[in-house]
Amino acid sequence: MDHYASERNGPGPAGEMNLRIARPLILATLVIMAPPAQGQLLSGPGGALGALPPVVPDTLERVGGALDDTVRALPTARLTERLRAARAARIGDLLRRHGDAVELDDRREPARRGIVLLTGAKADELQRLRAAGYGTESEEIEGLGLGVTRLAVPQGRSLARALRDVRKLAPDAEASADNLYFQSGAAARAEAPITANRSVAGRVLGLIDGGVARHPALDAPIEQQAFAHGAPRASTHGTAVASLLSGRGSVRGAAPGAPLLVADVYGDDPAGGSAFAIARALGWMVSRKVPVVTLSLVGPDNPLLAGAVRLARDRGVTLVAAVGNDGPAAPLAYPASYPGVIAVTGVDGRGRPLPEAGRAAHVDFSAPGADMQAATPDGGKGPVRGTSYAAPLVAGRLFAVGSLQALRAEAGKRRLVCGDCRNND
Repeated sequence: MDHYASERNGPGPAGEMNLRIARPLILATLVIMAPPAQGQLLSGPGGALGALPPVVPDTLERVGGALDDTVRALPTARLTERLRAARAARIGDLLRRHGDAVELDDRREPARRGIVLLTGAKADELQRLRAAGYGTESEEIEGLGLGVTRLAVPQGRSLARALRDVRKLAPDAEASADNLYFQSGAAARAEAPITANRSVAGRVLGLIDGGVARHPALDAPIEQQAFAHGAPRASTHGTAVASLLSGRGSVRGAAPGAPLLVADVYGDDPAGGSAFAIARALGWMVSRKVPVVTLSLVGPDNPLLAGAVRLARDRGVTLVAAVGNDGPAAPLAYPASYPGVIAVTGVDGRGRPLPEAGRAAHVDFSAPGADMQAATPDGGKGPVRGTSYAAPLVAGRLFAVGSLQALRAEAGKRRLVCGDCRNND
């Protein structure tokens, strides 16, 4: 039963900074204020990728208010270009380091190398694809009843070319790359033990992200499941987001003590966070009857993910997603932009929208996304920044109050949820 269906449809001065903070501040300021440089953006087909260091908005997360004021003083066009260049650099760095696992699709979006996802294919279309040299592996995603075929691209053929070929050979099917979705806040694997895996039952909160580390604030039952190579593996991002959902004690979440069901879609896979992994994770959430799921992940529109989101919603799961940190001129963020998904942006300590916040087809709520702290894998807490950290606050409050109507009443006219949930004491 969909509990929410009817409602869904009706900051110190710079001089006080220590040396640890000063270095990234200077670096980020130089990058943001620098004049545009040739080759810093993703070029068209056949072009080169830029080499700008990926410091925006990740460095914004580490340095806080002083740089935030500097960024806000920039002309919109300059900020937009800087954020676009930072995104291009992030993708370029991924391709340089993991070109054996990641490549660009026909839209210049990053995806798992050599894999095409196919839904709705007929038997004769699959036969033609096999005759053309494509390997086929079909399955039904548990919990969703969604059939998908993964095609292995023939050796030496680019993903972009393969997609064009597959669409000609299987015109009645929906073909796409296995696109990658990035966490919408600085992300890193953590050399820390994962939290003890304890089976959860009853009413639980769902999280699709990286793995969650052991932490004293996360003392409620947490059950983790692997949806990527090397998972579940503790991550900085997943641990922080989990603490903002259900932490209690040194880090207090929006639903303190709520049991968590965690799907690790990253593990240690350089092509982690893929559409296929997220779709399978959604199916798991459906099968466990999770009412609210947080996704602080951002990427392009993808037919398989769109279908999985729709089916999860139809089966009673309410999805809460971040709008990302690539700026207001960025492409629409998914899954936040899918119909029925609750899209969340972030605000700073003064209630101002984050200048780096991305955009979605709709934005439903805002919540703190800067001037705040969350759990760290070493058992402490530290500053975080990004719309990633706003989404769990909205999801946690929705879970706690039990309905969208109650959440809207709590948020007020500004649609600001959990405005004092910052853990700065």
